[in-house]
Amino acid sequence: MAGDGGALKDINEIKSQFRTREGFYKLLTLSDSQQRGGLPRGPSAGATLGPGSAGPIPGGGVGLLQGPGAAASSSNAAANSSPAGFLPPVRVSMVKLQPEDPSEESERVCFNIGRELYFYTYTNIKKAVDLSKPIDKRIYKGTQPTCHDFNQYSATAESVALIVGFSAGQVQYLDPIKKETSKLFNEERLIDKSKVTCLKWLPKSENLFLASHASGHLYLYNVDHPCGTTAPQYSLLRQGEGFAVYACKSKTPRNPLLRWAVGEGGLNEFAFSPDGVHVACVGQDGCLRVFHFDSMELQGVMKSYFGGLLCVSWSPDGKYLATGGEDDLVTVWSFAESRVVARGHGHKSWVNVVAFDPFTTSLEDEEPMELSGSEEDLHQGAQNNSMHFGRVRTSSTLSRLSRHSSKGGGSPSVTYRFGSVGQDTQFCLWDLTDDVLFPRLPLSRAFTNTFGPSLPNSGSGGVNSSSGGGGSGGVEGHHHPPSTNTGTSNPPTLPLPLPRSLSRSNSLPHPTVANASKGQGASEGGGGGGGGGGGSSGGGNSPPFS
Repeated sequence: MAGDGGALKDINEIKSQFRTREGFYKLLTLSDSQQRGGLPRGPSAGATLGPGSAGPIPGGGVGLLQGPGAAASSSNAAANSSPAGFLPPVRVSMVKLQPEDPSEESERVCFNIGRELYFYTYTNIKKAVDLSKPIDKRIYKGTQPTCHDFNQYSATAESVALIVGFSAGQVQYLDPIKKETSKLFNEERLIDKSKVTCLKWLPKSENLFLASHASGHLYLYNVDHPCGTTAPQYSLLRQGEGFAVYACKSKTPRNPLLRWAVGEGGLNEFAFSPDGVHVACVGQDGCLRVFHFDSMELQGVMKSYFGGLLCVSWSPDGKYLATGGEDDLVTVWSFAESRVVARGHGHKSWVNVVAFDPFTTSLEDEEPMELSGSEEDLHQGAQNNSMHFGRVRTSSTLSRLSRHSSKGGGSPSVTYRFGSVGQDTQFCLWDLTDDVLFPRLPLSRAFTNTFGPSLPNSGSGGVNSSSGGGGSGGVEGHHHPPSTNTGTSNPPTLPLPLPRSLSRSNSLPHPTVANASKGQGASEGGGGGGGGGGGSSGGGNSPPFS
């Protein structure tokens, strides 16, 4: 389905096929996909090819089968003994190699199913992968792979670096092509005992990666450094609102290099900006936080409508971030303006994955970027406080994040496409166009008189006027992220609904209202109770973006 601003009257219908501007999508049955690619019917389907297993890795509780595996009964028993009976979700990582022969397939794909990790040659979307012939297959005992990431920067036809995180907190570094290359970090679980929720290589780095944990900590590792035999000791390096950064105290280089404590509760995912300068983190406290990574400075915060945030993705130009979470919504946040520009209604359950499509995102006739006065300050701060740890970096500028001008008739046409996947088993495609990003709303007496002397507060929860039993004719108020300015003493006020005269498809606030609301104190009121499961209860005729 595409979130293009129309009514969602067919939201309960699962379409078997649909067409978009980039191609044709068709729903395949399970039997069709198994017949085309030899897909195993369960985590232990390929485990009866032969006996034998590797012993557990000393101290780590991570057993490894390289090649055909163990008996199906032992695999099923291990799966049944997993915590709370749940297996980690399937994650997919892809990498593009550099073969000498252009005719050779250059892409590789890795995914986890239960306790197994598969590595395949990926051909293209028109030819199914032969899942019965993996390049590498690994089965783990005592723990389960939860996430993984390829190093695209250092990948060659002969070697590719892969990091894998596990439910018990360990991180494995391996090369599925060479196969003899393998290292294990946090083997004794002295650094962190909670599960690894996300792993990412630092942009343009061959040896540095970040790992987030359910404990709410983010660790910086170097694959060339060992982990200590005792629990690491830390010293405070930088502290700010809702976060702190610690350096590992050691006379010799050891992992982790840094430990970030971000928010309250677990960290669910993080993502680097396309230019590699900023990192965005989402967690169970319902906050999106964006940091300048080298200077370790907080650049912006957004609060979810309700509950925790589970996923985050940057737009290809680095101007917007899309998030999904336990409020059943997808939320688009402007990094340059530090405000929510749209919330998408389409899912009936938690949104687990959100991702922008770089191939269908269109930025036509982009205007020259404008240098902002804060850029020099940011560069100066980065020079004084940054810790580069030897990674290659291109210079960054905030001018890349400046918004397209919405004044006049010559503004460029902007279209962003992103997708989201929820626990309701729905895959939604969203088109975010310039009429949503840069609304041109006429001023009216109804608009100016509605807000009166006081402006809506930028509280985290906001108020859905249609769900509170009250009467603004189903018009939904727009909810902004909490302001980071805590110096004001203004009392918190409830957000007011937009006037009846505005249609739901144009229910974004006027820019003057959005800017003025940033001066209000951050309020946590109205978050969980009134919204229930978030904005997805807006009714059958609610627009995808409001």
